[in-house]
Amino acid sequence: MPMHFIFSSEVELLFDFWRVHSPAGMAVSVLVVLLLAVLYESIKVGKVKLFHWSLHSHPPNDNQQLMECMDQESTSSGSAQANSDRTRLLLSHLGQSLLHVVQVVIGYFVMLAVMSYNTWIFLGVILGLAIGYYLAYPLLSVG
Repeated sequence: MPMHFIFSSEVELLFDFWRVHSPAGMAVSVLVVLLLAVLYESIKVGKVKLFHWSLHSHPPNDNQQLMECMDQESTSSGSAQANSDRTRLLLSHLGQSLLHVVQVVIGYFVMLAVMSYNTWIFLGVILGLAIGYYLAYPLLSVG
């Protein structure tokens, strides 16, 4: 395996079964890697949107009370509301954690694709990250 970037239509990407031997196969592989890079950027934005949603779903005073309720057992009559808030907070955190795991896995796949040292794949990743950033980051200011 060469340790420098090469222009070639033959490459093995990520798995043994993903062997490219033709220009058409390379075009499809570049498209798949480009879409993975767009998905990576989209997930980054999704994580931020979910985090902001979870922060704004509780007023600031409720957040402090919720944290206090999580630290101690609640035996008051408002425990149903505290349990509901606690469950919603935990589900939001679980969603953020799952999105993070998916983002890390996709990020490593993209990194390993670049480590094939194929220039076409590298350009597909760069273009995919640029397109993903261009399409996804304006969504942060919406809503």
